[in-house]
Amino acid sequence: MQRNIIIAGGGTGGHIFPAIAIANALKKIQPDTNILFVGAVGKMEMEKVPQAGYPIEGLEIAGFNRSNIFKNILLPFKIWKSLRHAKAIIKQFKPDAVVGVGGYASFPILRAAQKMGIPSLIQEQNSFAGKSNKILGKKAKKICVAYDGMDKFFPADKIILTGNPVRNNITQSAVTREDAVKYFGLSPEKQTIFAVGGSLGAKSINEALQPLLATLVEKDIQLIWQTGKPFHQMAVTAAAPYASHIKVHEFINVMDFAYKAADVVLSRAGALAIAELCVVKKPVIFVPYPFAAEDHQTSNAMNLVNKKAGLIIKDDAVRTELPNVLFSLLQNKALMQQMEQNIATLAHPNADMDIAHQVLAII
Repeated sequence: MQRNIIIAGGGTGGHIFPAIAIANALKKIQPDTNILFVGAVGKMEMEKVPQAGYPIEGLEIAGFNRSNIFKNILLPFKIWKSLRHAKAIIKQFKPDAVVGVGGYASFPILRAAQKMGIPSLIQEQNSFAGKSNKILGKKAKKICVAYDGMDKFFPADKIILTGNPVRNNITQSAVTREDAVKYFGLSPEKQTIFAVGGSLGAKSINEALQPLLATLVEKDIQLIWQTGKPFHQMAVTAAAPYASHIKVHEFINVMDFAYKAADVVLSRAGALAIAELCVVKKPVIFVPYPFAAEDHQTSNAMNLVNKKAGLIIKDDAVRTELPNVLFSLLQNKALMQQMEQNIATLAHPNADMDIAHQVLAII
C-alpha cells in the first residue's frame, strides 16, 4: 500500500542532511513511498532537496529575529500565512504521517497536521529542545532523540533514543588512513589535525588557528583546514609559507577522507557534526557556537564532555586556550585512546533506518 509522507524543516545542513537520510531510508523500506518535503523559501533546502531527487514546497516563514526586534513586526502575519499554506499543502497531498526535523518550516506543518488529526513524529537533533518542538511534542505520536535525559522536554512515553542520521558516505566509508592522507597531499607518518567549523566556517576557530600555523610546522604537525567561504582567502595567504603541512579548503565534500586522515578533530558542536564524530570515533575538541538557539551547541558538547568523550573550549576563550589544549592532547596517547573508545559507544550508525521504522509505525 502506497504511503504519502511529508518531511518538514531545514534552514541548515544540520537539519537537511538528516531529513534526506530519513527519506532515503523510508524509500529503502517501502520503495513506493511518496515523499514531499516542505521547507522555508530562500533557505538552502530549496536547493539541496531537489538535488537529492525529492520534490519540495516552500513556506514564507522566518524565525524570531533576536538581533533586530523591528524585523519581527510582520512575524505574526507570516506565521498565520504559513499555517494557511501548510493546511492547503496537507489537504492536497493527503499525508499518512508528517515528520518534523526542526527549522522554520517544521512548526506550521506539524501544527496544521496535528489539528487535522494526522499522526506526527518529531526528530529532535539537539540535547536542548527548541521552543517549537516542546509545543509540538505534546501532540506528537513519537519523538526520536539523540541524547539521554530528554524527558525534561518531552513526555517520557513518547521518546525513542535513535541517534541522529549520518550520511551513508560516512557510515559506510571504506577509505583507509593511508589513502585519506595521500588525498590531501600529506604524510601518513605525521600527526594530523582536522579543523572544521560547519559549512560556513567558524570565525573564532579560524582566528585561533592563524597564529598557530608556524608552531604546528615546527612541531611537525599537519593541518587539514576547512575554513568556510568568508575566511578562505585569508587562510590561503596565512598558510602559503607552510604548504607542506597546512592544507586549506573552503569546503570539503569528502568528509570521510578528512575524518580518516585526522588524529584529532577541532569542531563546532552542531548535532550533525557530533553524530558524525561518534561514528568515525575521533578525539575531538569542541568549540560550541555560542549564539545557537538556547545555546544548544554547548549543551550538545557537554553531553559528551561529561562522558569523557570530548574536550571543550568556550568560543571567547579559544584564542588563548587552544594551543595548550591541542598540543597536550596530541601528546597524550592514553587520553586520545580513551576518548576514541568513549565516543564510539555513543554512535548510532543505523539511526536513519530506526527513525524510518518509527515513522511507518505511527501510521
